[in-house]
Amino acid sequence: MSSLIIRNAKIFNRGKEFSGDILVSGKRIERIAPSIDANADREIDASGKWVLPGIIDDQVHFREPGLTHKANIFTESTAALAGGVTSFMEMPNTKPPAVTLEELESKYAIAAEHSLPNYSFYIGATNDNLETVLKADPKKVCGIKVFMGSSTGNMLVDDTATLEGLFSKAHMLIATHCEDENTIRQNTEAALAEYGDEIPMEMHPVIRSRRACILSSSKAIELARRYGTRLHILHISTADEVSLFDHDIPLEKKRITSEACVHHLTFASGDYRTLGGKIKCNPAIKDDADRAAIMAGVRDHHIDVIATDHAPHTMAEKDNKYMDCPSGLPLVQHTLDLMMHHVQQGRISLQEVVHKMCHAPAICFQVEDRGFLDEGAFADIIIYDPEHHWEVNKSNILYKCGWSPLEGWRFRGKVETTIVSGHVAFNKGVFDRSRQGMRLTFDR
Repeated sequence: MSSLIIRNAKIFNRGKEFSGDILVSGKRIERIAPSIDANADREIDASGKWVLPGIIDDQVHFREPGLTHKANIFTESTAALAGGVTSFMEMPNTKPPAVTLEELESKYAIAAEHSLPNYSFYIGATNDNLETVLKADPKKVCGIKVFMGSSTGNMLVDDTATLEGLFSKAHMLIATHCEDENTIRQNTEAALAEYGDEIPMEMHPVIRSRRACILSSSKAIELARRYGTRLHILHISTADEVSLFDHDIPLEKKRITSEACVHHLTFASGDYRTLGGKIKCNPAIKDDADRAAIMAGVRDHHIDVIATDHAPHTMAEKDNKYMDCPSGLPLVQHTLDLMMHHVQQGRISLQEVVHKMCHAPAICFQVEDRGFLDEGAFADIIIYDPEHHWEVNKSNILYKCGWSPLEGWRFRGKVETTIVSGHVAFNKGVFDRSRQGMRLTFDR
């Protein structure tokens, strides 16, 4: 077994900050102490650096198979690693969609060959594959994805009997995209009647409205409460939805949890004027008051997890009129950068960021032995330089689509090293592809 010592680190874990060394043996953390008197195959001096658990991103779209002109598992997992993401959970709306066990396993095979971070994939629900999704192994699959509102990939589940069957019989976590389809259709028809094919991008939060979100989220919660389902509602985008969730129950005991995404914590409707289709996403980015309420919900534990919903499209696809502009934006390389920006602005603490991006996803999904810097856990570790000043530009963007809505942003702080299961997979801009990530397993 190879070994590694990280020395002189400022360590952030389980709400505490302390200085010390970390000894890694093979794939796992063997010891954490103020000082470790031992030799190792490799040493990293982390003086002046911060050491955090690896990020677990519970919602990404890496576009493989079938949409690889936009992205693929190799390119996007590489970008994720550079941003400190050591584990990801990827969505089923590819071509063909991962709605059969065979298609699901084919994605696992691609990741086993090409992904440096650890990985898991959702199986997608449709109106007619209930028996199939119920056969997925809850110990080896992160969850069942249900689109209760249409989005990229046309996987809308709107059949009442199917929804009842899913929520009453699912033996693993159900993750939902919640927007009411009838409301969206009515709003779209009204916008087309008023604007024709010149719908302003600023109409997106009117079309994909707060009412659409609250109706659908309320429906999902009602179903989950009726059947005792383990429900996780993705990408909360309105102040109205925040209060739907309990905040005074320990996370380990919650049956209904929720997620906020970094773009809903960062942008607001006024940004459509300058960024236009670059920030068009589903559910839509809404008002300043919604952004503030979502951040407050993250801090007071109404909202449990922070993720990206990384969803790249080519610039040629994005540079279209409203009805032809696809929804989604690339974020997984810059998720920690954005949240550290919010830390520096006093909107959230670093300990809260670590909890919501590392600890909480592990708890919510019952990920085995990851998400914490604990002795015996897998060594998924970020070494972060808090004083590195840099700017996002096309020369350092790793997404296959080649662009970011953050171009021109200047950040203080940057991921220097990312360690995955004890393997130094990324260090000072250099990737080591001699070992791939592992398939996540779940303690269910």
